[in-house]
Amino acid sequence: MNLLITLFNVLNRLVYLYTILLVVYALMSWFPGAYQSRFGQLLGRICEPFLNLFRRLPLQFAGIDFSIMVAILALNIVMEVLQKILINLIF
Repeated sequence: MNLLITLFNVLNRLVYLYTILLVVYALMSWFPGAYQSRFGQLLGRICEPFLNLFRRLPLQFAGIDFSIMVAILALNIVMEVLQKILINLIF
């Protein structure tokens, strides 16, 4: 069981880090040319495959793309479900 808890903690930290990367990637849209920088291209390679899953949905309203918010929400929901499963396995 300790191994499961450790794996969950590592996964939780990775999801937290990925969430931060998604937020930084979204904030880069405020700066002209940020996506063309090396850092922007690196973040694009990391974030775009996951975001493309949500960009297929109609999540753009009044010119604002809400796919990053939905992606972060989906990550948090998955982590909550995994936490509930882990708690049920332990107890």
